Amino acid sequence: MSKPCVAVVLAGGAGSRMGGGKPLRAWGEVSLVARALALARGYADEVAVAVRNAEQLGGGAGAPLLFDHPDIPGPLAGLASALAFARARGAAHVQVLACDMPHLPVDLTSRLAAAMEFGAWAALPVSNGRLHPVCGLWSVEVESVLADYLAQGRSSLRGLAAAAGEAVADWGMIQPDPFVNLNTLDELNAQQPRASGLTPVKATHAAVGQTVV
Repeated sequence: MSKPCVAVVLAGGAGSRMGGGKPLRAWGEVSLVARALALARGYADEVAVAVRNAEQLGGGAGAPLLFDHPDIPGPLAGLASALAFARARGAAHVQVLACDMPHLPVDLTSRLAAAMEFGAWAALPVSNGRLHPVCGLWSVEVESVLADYLAQGRSSLRGLAAAAGEAVADWGMIQPDPFVNLNTLDELNAQQPRASGLTPVKATHAAVGQTVV
């Protein structure tokens, strides 16, 4: 039986290469985190934002805030809180997405869900030969291997996906790359809606689907 999926925006990074404050940086007429939330609402009915602290989002994001565990490094902390959020909501899976990837495809979750048909606990997108674990679809069952993974001193999302059993969905060699991420102000300026050559697509939940096997 299918169970619902939730979506969580990962926004807890320091964004130091961009001078800090990455989630609130402008992308077109909205902030990066607002754009990410618009995409997230196309992937699932329930959405949230994972942050290190509330100050990263100023006055709030218009979605529940999940706070990263201070003892877990990097985006793995956001995934840990996202998995807990999914389980609390009775969801079987969580779609995570980074706040600095404003061109993500609207069929992200549906294609990752199809890749998980044969029992994988994680599905990661691939484009131009590169894996993108910060935009993976994760089963809540991954929680059962997370503690041991952390106890080994490991912290990469890619490694956790491999430890849990992963599948991939390949977008092939594609330009412009919908999985481009923005780490610097120059990259942010180059990827503004009118400058990037990528046409922003409004995410629609009906086009993506919210349930996974």
